Amino acid sequence: MGDGQVRDIDTTVFDDEVISADGKVVVDFWAPWCGPCKMVGPVLEKLAGEHTESVKVLKVNVDENQELAARYGIMSIPTVILFEKGQVSAQIIGARSQKDYEREFGLV
Repeated sequence: MGDGQVRDIDTTVFDDEVISADGKVVVDFWAPWCGPCKMVGPVLEKLAGEHTESVKVLKVNVDENQELAARYGIMSIPTVILFEKGQVSAQIIGARSQKDYEREFGLV
């Protein structure tokens, strides 16, 4: 499923990488100026490395991809959304622990 890496994506590849994906895809909506976003990054990198068989983890910079942020109603960042078969199935707003993401996204 995933390759253990967290990759930045943009509007041009979002549908291919997220909406058309067969399995679980976690997308971190973030911005470089956001303090809590900087805390979430390493947590999601560790999650991606430990769950390569079950999830792909991607990041979307909301400053550079405002139409995606609007499409998913992102009002606060970080917002981390789990997509399953192209549909939003869970969403967490704010920085959380790896265990919280694993539990909320069904990875444990």
